[in-house]
Amino acid sequence: GNLDLAAALTRPLHAADLADLIQLLEPEERLRLVAALGPDMDPDTFSYLDETVRDELLEALGPERAGAIVAELETDDAVDIIEELDEEEQREILERLPMPERIAVEEQLAYPEDSAGRLMQREFVAVPEYWLVGQTIDYMRTTPGLPDEFYDIFIVDPRMRPVGGVPVSRVLRSRRSVPIRELKLKELRLVPATMDQEEVAFLFRQYGLVSAPVVDADGRLIGVITVDDVVDVIQEEAEDDILKLGGVTETDVFARPLETVKRRAPWLAVNLVTAILASLVIAMFEEAIAKLVALAVLMPIVASMGGNAATQTLTVAVRSLAVRELTPANAARVIVKELLVGAINGLVFLAVGMVVALVWFGDPTLALVFGLAMLINLATAAFAGVVVPLVFHRLGLDPAVASGVFVTTVTDVVGFFAFLGLAGYFLL
Repeated sequence: GNLDLAAALTRPLHAADLADLIQLLEPEERLRLVAALGPDMDPDTFSYLDETVRDELLEALGPERAGAIVAELETDDAVDIIEELDEEEQREILERLPMPERIAVEEQLAYPEDSAGRLMQREFVAVPEYWLVGQTIDYMRTTPGLPDEFYDIFIVDPRMRPVGGVPVSRVLRSRRSVPIRELKLKELRLVPATMDQEEVAFLFRQYGLVSAPVVDADGRLIGVITVDDVVDVIQEEAEDDILKLGGVTETDVFARPLETVKRRAPWLAVNLVTAILASLVIAMFEEAIAKLVALAVLMPIVASMGGNAATQTLTVAVRSLAVRELTPANAARVIVKELLVGAINGLVFLAVGMVVALVWFGDPTLALVFGLAMLINLATAAFAGVVVPLVFHRLGLDPAVASGVFVTTVTDVVGFFAFLGLAGYFLL
């Protein structure tokens, strides 16, 4: 098509909207549009792109253009882009950054992945506690290199340690002659640079923060985290939990087919092993199933009901662990509550299952066995759905990673064993 027209139509778009549009295009068309936009393209667009699409574009543009794009970003966005590249690509882009930006980015890359040090931006506003409001306002007006947008001004002591914070709005509404330390200072929630980003998100959510100072091991102010960065973290962590519950490590809508296969195959292999385990339980009762075909008809219902009940409990448990609503302090109470819920659901579906089996096969004993198996499996599902993620969490593992596979295995094995075992005892 007409690239000049396409560039003219897309140039006024917000960076986030332009990123969405680029992702909808075919790979070849993406590069052509970016080339047509040229230097007029907002560099922030790359911070909104999906990781796979962004890496492909940066590789195609070459280190020279990629370095120019990264140099125009704030440090937190620059680090977010560079950290996903391999070492060779990182080195090539870093070599093309101006020295101050390069040093800042390299220092942040030295912090652990998913830490506050990686998340923070180096640009912030900090003033001595003895300054007046007028001095602070003049400093904000005349000093280059301050962030484009900021919410709080941090008050620091001579050793660059934060002692308080003042919202910009409060400074602007105060008289110029008032010492900055006499304003009503905010209580700061200091964030160590090594703190995990999930902990940072919890602080922002718990205390309603819009920004928080990041400090090094000596307590000196080295950066700031703002709420827009935390929104991305919250979305990323929620997405991560959902994907892991499904046995997927990361979203792969834009990945190539072979890359997607590599990401999904390992958990499918684990699931195959657990499915074989459940099948071995069925094999133990092969003779009983051969004598009474109705068992083969009703058996999947017992397993399916248990699996669905376990998924409900598991989803709530994993989310509650993530937001700290489920802790060692209330774990016992939650387990008892879920067991009670499972037992009540089991009694309800015991009655429903008995009616279904009785109408279907006309055998009261089979109906009773079917109902009891439902009761046992629903109670087990409720118990496993909360205990398994708690165990993973206690071991220091991500409860979202493998809980689904293990919980499903538990409900399948218990469901088959309970149903076929009771059938073998009462019916054969």
